[in-house]
Amino acid sequence: MIRYTLNCADGHGFESWFQSAEAFDRLHAAGHVACAVCGSEKVTKTLMAPSVRPARKAAKPKAPSLTKPANKMEEAVAQMRRQIEANSDYVGLNFAAEARAMHEGDAPERSIYGEARIEEAKSLIEDGIPVAPLPFLPARKAN
Repeated sequence: MIRYTLNCADGHGFESWFQSAEAFDRLHAAGHVACAVCGSEKVTKTLMAPSVRPARKAAKPKAPSLTKPANKMEEAVAQMRRQIEANSDYVGLNFAAEARAMHEGDAPERSIYGEARIEEAKSLIEDGIPVAPLPFLPARKAN
């Protein structure tokens, strides 16, 4: 197996594993290698260094924390989540119905968040009801 770091024509960077260099070449030539972000098939390999296994006596690297944000982006998303959860009502799977009721004046306006199927979200947007996806899973779906 070989891991390549790839870029698309739009500048998105991503990684992918291939059985071999020849397998990458075959898949790329057949148009089966696409950007993981935008789907573009105009993908190129970037310069990369081989992965070398450390000596057995070398100290093991410290395992990353799974409870703390790993970078500034994760910290920003965690802060956003705390802000939303502290200042909004979680309405779960009733999000679409609650948002529509508030828009139509059948329920008091308040900040809510929850879950909606893609069809429900599209219908809300088409009807002029402002909604936005959140960059995190609901607590019931997260580990």
